[in-house]
Amino acid sequence: MAMMVAAVTIVLGMSSCSSDDEPEVAVATQVAGSYTGNEIVMVMGEESSNDTKTYSFTKVSDTTIDMSIPEMGMGGMMTIPPLTVKNIPLTKSGDAIMGKLDSFAGTVLNASGSERAFTISNITVALNGNTVVVTFSLKFGSMPMSMETTFTGTKK
Repeated sequence: MAMMVAAVTIVLGMSSCSSDDEPEVAVATQVAGSYTGNEIVMVMGEESSNDTKTYSFTKVSDTTIDMSIPEMGMGGMMTIPPLTVKNIPLTKSGDAIMGKLDSFAGTVLNASGSERAFTISNITVALNGNTVVVTFSLKFGSMPMSMETTFTGTKK
């Protein structure tokens, strides 16, 4: 009986998990953080701004993130305050991580303290290594046209 217990212990000990096996890090954890880079905003086919900005991503679950978009505009009443897009679902293929969300709507206070509605649509977040590319279309308040935005940044 003692020999059988010893044999079972040895067999189970040999087949246990190796310390070399590292668990897969959740995709949202891989994306989470701040990225600094170039943001280009196009309005009606014309470049409206081309600035260095910092976008931030926060892990909500293993497969979803929130994205913080910094303020944009020309200052004062022409400024769109920082916006947050919630619950962007992520998928992974090889080393590339992709997030897509058809539309997100919310409200935010503008520079004068008035509440303004916004809709962000066609949201994509593509991460490869430490580089993220974000694209989206923004309609803010009663603006008749959308702002087509592309951000390319590197993780800090």
